[in-house]
Amino acid sequence: MITPLAAVAVLVSGSIVAPVPQVMAALGDSITSGFNACGWYVSCTSRSWAAGGDRTVGSHFTRLGMKDGNLNFAVPGSTSADLRAQVGKAVAAKAEYVTILIGAQDVCAGTEKTMTPVPVFERRVAESLAALRAGLPGARVFVATIPDLRRLWQAGKDNPIARTFWTLGRICRPMLASPDSTKRKDVQRRARVRERVVDFNQVLERACAGYGPNCRSDGGAVFSFPYTLDHISKWDFFHPNAAGQRALAEQTFKHGFDWTDAR
Repeated sequence: MITPLAAVAVLVSGSIVAPVPQVMAALGDSITSGFNACGWYVSCTSRSWAAGGDRTVGSHFTRLGMKDGNLNFAVPGSTSADLRAQVGKAVAAKAEYVTILIGAQDVCAGTEKTMTPVPVFERRVAESLAALRAGLPGARVFVATIPDLRRLWQAGKDNPIARTFWTLGRICRPMLASPDSTKRKDVQRRARVRERVVDFNQVLERACAGYGPNCRSDGGAVFSFPYTLDHISKWDFFHPNAAGQRALAEQTFKHGFDWTDAR
């Protein structure tokens, strides 16, 4: 029996139109879990850019007009090593639409030396997407790029409160350590860490392209978005607040699928 999602997409005005999903799954780390988006050091899934139900955010879930079926399997602290297990949950839930935003925590390791190597990140992403395609061959998949972490440093380096949070909280040390330093070694360190983000994003873009027509990526829109501290939670000066989640939703959804309710 052919399900609506497995049906051949219809061409309308040159665009691929896919049926609106009944179940969607959001995969990733603390960004997608909505960590600190509405409270003090807790995940606020209702304000997630992907599957959140808070209409002020305008998530993919609410933009699709879905009534329910919004599952958020993102876990704070997750790296690419955890993506495969999250894929397993999406497969078990028979999700018809899956969003992925992973990699920030692979960069924000304890030190620059312990950041996930690019080949390891590439292998983990490839294995996860292969499992997703095998388990949910008819599902649509959206892969977001990782935000530019050096932009966060640029936005907050002159803010003493942000610098204090970063230092005392030991937040994303590879990028945010010694935030007020202009020494050459620190400037070069930040450049290398940013290059790792760029490398990871290239891996994600290639993996999505190799997945086939059922995968869309944002084309670097999230990475390139010129966010400011107005988009960042004042609880930690690191995670997106409601405005940041709304910007993520806007930047990603417009690069995704064209949908129509074919049920």
